[in-house]
Amino acid sequence: MAASERTITWQFWAGLSFFAVVVIGTLAGIGWLYYTAMDAQEVPLKRLVVQGELQYVTPADVRTTLLGEPLGSFFSADVDEIRARVEAMPWVAQASVRKEWPDILKVFLVEQKPLAHWNANQRDDALVNQAGEVFYADKSVLEQSLPYLSGPEHAIAEVVQQYRNTSELLGLNGFQVQQLELSERFAVELILQNGLQLRLGREALLERIQRFIDLYPQLEKHKELPLESVDLRYDTGVAVRWRSKEEVAAEQQQES
Repeated sequence: MAASERTITWQFWAGLSFFAVVVIGTLAGIGWLYYTAMDAQEVPLKRLVVQGELQYVTPADVRTTLLGEPLGSFFSADVDEIRARVEAMPWVAQASVRKEWPDILKVFLVEQKPLAHWNANQRDDALVNQAGEVFYADKSVLEQSLPYLSGPEHAIAEVVQQYRNTSELLGLNGFQVQQLELSERFAVELILQNGLQLRLGREALLERIQRFIDLYPQLEKHKELPLESVDLRYDTGVAVRWRSKEEVAAEQQQES
């Protein structure tokens, strides 16, 4: 083999070997970078920032929830999976999660906004939010009193709508709804904050409430004893019941 041919052959194999070394080195470097990035010990998430208007959830609650399972590194942590874990917290309605270089995990929360207790006689942790959705949470953190709503589980939207309609009209006239019950036949009964029960039936609810509002001053003057119930399920007129002296005396004795 001529010297020039040997030189060309040597140069070819040398070039090929160099190319192979470069490729192998590059792949090794990529692999090292990948495993380094995915190793939570190499690029750990060190700081958690919780934001939002918080009333029922604390940053410590979020931290405890997230530390229950490994988060991964800055690069490997799945923000969608973390968001799902945070949104599974009882008082969280929505959450957004993002990572901020080099080691920060930011969580923005939107809390549930409770409207009322829901079917409290069936489950004592059930609440309904302002959107008319039932959720379950620890009620001991509630700072305000809420009305009690009850009715068929499939009719939650109807119950909430009836509560909003009736409480708005009554509220404008100085009454506060403490409890609303919707029967299986969609008849409505209210209990006001003063303990007075209103039976409204299924039809013309607002008209019947207005009739009660118009009659209330006269009913209050009619007897010295407090009112117990007003049945407004009649086309004209009402049926009224006052508490007896014995009932009033028994209540006063219990309070004392």
